[in-house]
Amino acid sequence: MQELDVNYLLHRQQVALIRAQRSGSAKGRAAYEDLARGYTDRIDAYRRENERLIELAH
Repeated sequence: MQELDVNYLLHRQQVALIRAQRSGSAKGRAAYEDLARGYTDRIDAYRRENERLIELAH
């Protein structure tokens, strides 16, 4: 797995959510919500991998 900067992912997720809220169209809102979901998936995968590594260390 490629090294991720989780802070970058969290930032991009928040930006996408803010843009979704401010979008003037349903299509734009849906696109930004999809982006936010993609970031959420990557963040969740990062967290699961960290939990796995912590369990292996103990």
